[in-house]
Amino acid sequence: MTVPGNLHKTPTEPGDSPLTEPPENSLPAPPAVANHPAVQSSAQPDPVGCEPSSPLIRLEDIHFQYEGQPPLFQGLAFQLRAGEKLGIIGANGSGKTTFLLMLMGLVQPQRGMIEIFGRVRSRPGDFDDLPGKIGLLFQDSDDQLFCPTVAEDVAFGPFNQGKSVVEVRQIVRRTLAELGLEGWENRITYRLSGGEKRLVALATVLAMDPQVLLLDEPTAGLDPTASARVESILASLPQAMIIVSHDRDFLERLCHRILILREGIFFPYPKQDARS
Repeated sequence: MTVPGNLHKTPTEPGDSPLTEPPENSLPAPPAVANHPAVQSSAQPDPVGCEPSSPLIRLEDIHFQYEGQPPLFQGLAFQLRAGEKLGIIGANGSGKTTFLLMLMGLVQPQRGMIEIFGRVRSRPGDFDDLPGKIGLLFQDSDDQLFCPTVAEDVAFGPFNQGKSVVEVRQIVRRTLAELGLEGWENRITYRLSGGEKRLVALATVLAMDPQVLLLDEPTAGLDPTASARVESILASLPQAMIIVSHDRDFLERLCHRILILREGIFFPYPKQDARS
């Protein structure tokens, strides 16, 4: 990927990074969450190739097991529709994270059909167009953060989408502000606490304004104030999202439906109509 030459330079003083140095005319203050471009309308246009009434994501008869391990998915079926916030719960080792990785093409089923944005994805190359359209928050933030500073990590996705330096600077400032991270641009990523890394990792996903969010334990390691802010932001976004969490109260407040992953398939959670 092509990025500005000094993007990976570790800043030693404020303003040392092209992402944190304001242009000649000062940028406007970051807008509130309600003014985020992803929040300005109640729904996004249907993705190319996807009929308005069809699911954004559809899986049928998925079978999968890791080598030398018992079967993980045994005939799993799933659908996600536009604008739907769907929670997933399940015991450790039930396959929740594997399911999210499969939607990005990082894990391939031994059998079954995966259809995303109206297109069947059967080979690893079929998933190449999804980064940026689908945003994945990894369970381990260290898997998501690899640049020297917070600004560079948050900027990586937008630069890969072809945004200019000025556009990316605005996106970084706005996204950090929405998560309560104003002034964090020059902070060194590896020195952050686990909870701080979690917020920055979420910022890297939201900065790309994806059409679908896959969130693996988005509030893990956060204090109550930060967790409430993340919940408020997610509730405000129009994107469809799949949220894996052990926090059932959090999911009941936020999600339209909740599914339990057990014995290789999804079951409806009894209180799935919490937001109806």
